[in-house]
Amino acid sequence: MINLIREIKMIGNKQLKLITYFLIVPFLVIAQEINELPKLVVSENQRFVVSENEEPFFWLGDTAWLIFSKLSREEAVDYLNDRSAKGFNVIQVMVLHELDNHNYYGDPALEDKDITKPVLTKGSDYNDDAAYDFWDHVDYIVDLAKERGMYVAMVPIWGTNLQSNTINVENAKIYADWLSKRYANRSNIIWLNGGDTKGNENLEIWNTIGATIKKNTPDKLMTFHPFGRMKSSTWFHNADWLDFNMFQSGHRRYDQEEPDFGYGQDNYKYVNDDFALLPKKPTIDGEPAYERIPQGLHDPKEPYWETDDVRRYAYWSVFAGGFGFTYGHNAIMQMHKPEDENPAFGAKEYWREALHADGAKQMQYLKKLLLSKPMLERVPAQELIAGDNGDKYDYLIATKGKDYAFIYTYTGRNIKVTMGVIEGEKLKASWYNPRNGKYSNIGEFANKGLVEFDPPKKEKEGNDWVLVLEKVD
Repeated sequence: MINLIREIKMIGNKQLKLITYFLIVPFLVIAQEINELPKLVVSENQRFVVSENEEPFFWLGDTAWLIFSKLSREEAVDYLNDRSAKGFNVIQVMVLHELDNHNYYGDPALEDKDITKPVLTKGSDYNDDAAYDFWDHVDYIVDLAKERGMYVAMVPIWGTNLQSNTINVENAKIYADWLSKRYANRSNIIWLNGGDTKGNENLEIWNTIGATIKKNTPDKLMTFHPFGRMKSSTWFHNADWLDFNMFQSGHRRYDQEEPDFGYGQDNYKYVNDDFALLPKKPTIDGEPAYERIPQGLHDPKEPYWETDDVRRYAYWSVFAGGFGFTYGHNAIMQMHKPEDENPAFGAKEYWREALHADGAKQMQYLKKLLLSKPMLERVPAQELIAGDNGDKYDYLIATKGKDYAFIYTYTGRNIKVTMGVIEGEKLKASWYNPRNGKYSNIGEFANKGLVEFDPPKKEKEGNDWVLVLEKVD
């Protein structure tokens, strides 16, 4: 660069203007392109999310619930750089985790825990402590995400705050009106109403918040983040403000389930339920079992959910018809730091080391697989599986497009396929490794009759593979 400047000084003004144009203008164009992210909308077939120019959008989310309150500006840069590099394009965050929320710098969000009184200062210069406030910090992080092509799915107020009896329809409407107007011009906002809560317990308040935000920001997608082993469609499927459904399959294993309450680990069943509803709406698992969190959530003496489990939740829900998936890690969702005396849910790592967890690295391979084919034509396809689909961890799940199909096995059990379900006289078969995103060729087969495929390695939990079938041109 120094040599280039020296050479520029030696040439005339006309040439200098031309060189300046060709050096600077491309960067200005790039800056304009990343300044605003494409608006997200529901696809024409009402099962997926796409950009406003109809490009498929595979939601790969991460739960960074406490980023606004726990991370400094520099830490937020490090976090977002890592997640962007791993293919994440959505982060799920809480705006108000508690009514006495403060950010990393000690700035309060509210005056006297009153949601109608956000604490605001004149100016937003982060070099001036008197000017920089809680909401400026939120703005700063939202803009950091936008610069990296990431959307921020914001929960306006976490559900537990409504237990205080200080929040009602009137002040909730005032807060929702102010908040949505503040972020109306931010192109990378998605709204998550609710927040780990049962919609029927404060139905009027949640509907008020949803309707108010949708009125002010009709161009932004919105859903409801429900309580564990519940789904938004139970209460709000027909609400005008709800664009897509979200369920929380939760953190319990099979033997920890309560009778007649949710599906637990079988998160594909939540997708099946939502697919049976009219009008059609996209659906997604917005909170499965987090990596490195106790099974059952509350007792650190229990085994912890690991990387293999994260993959199972991801592939099961997406192949059932989910339009994306939200990953979570126990340490990252609470941004656990060394100075935290009492981390929640038995967190054993700090957030920085948890960035490198294998589960987070491996989620990008699911996204790449789905985007490698025409995603918007994809549908559930259990008819591909001949015989018993299997039970619990042995369950096989299939999805297909016009001339391709994917079948997932978590245990590496044999897969018997009914051929002729997708187009083509011959099909190319291969194994896709969800741990590293690599293919291994199996061969070509006539697209008729039954064909049985034996996955690599010994059958056991966590030896998961995707059978990929493609039409041979």
